[in-house]
This record gives sequence, C-alpha cells and structure tokens, in this order.
Amino acid sequence: MKSDIHPSYEFVVFNDLASGKKFLTRSTVSSDKTIEWEDGNTYPVIDVEVSSESHPFYTGKQRIMDSAGRVERFNARFKNFGKKA
Repeated sequence: MKSDIHPSYEFVVFNDLASGKKFLTRSTVSSDKTIEWEDGNTYPVIDVEVSSESHPFYTGKQRIMDSAGRVERFNARFKNFGKKA
C-alpha cells in the first residue's frame, strides 16, 4: 500500500441539530469545532441537520402531507377506472 494517501480515520462527535442528540463514532471528516465528551476526551464536532434520531423514517413519526386535497382529487378522478359500465 502507498503511504500518506489515506485520510485520517479519527473519533468524531456528530451533533443532530433537530433533536439535540450527540453520538460518537469514527469518520474521516474533520472540524475546527470541538467538544468534551463523556469520557473526558476532546473530539471534533460535526453539526448535522438530520440523523437517525430525527429522521421521520427512523423515528416512525412520518407525516403524510395532503396539500390542496390532491388525494381526494385523484380518487374522484379515477373512482370508476377499470369498472365496466
């Protein structure tokens, strides 16, 4: 393997801005911002807007938005589709 071509793989804290949850993992991404973690060590912090803690798919709190009655209009338009007259 060639030396000095791979990025450093270090511990990083990801901060979910939507839920306020923080988690420690390893990543190649870096940041100038730091935080002191529960173990007493200081790690770089990466702010993310959505993670598995706040994404509707993972939380089960997904909402279906019906803007301007689109579902009702679709159902009304195709209610007799496929039926014989």
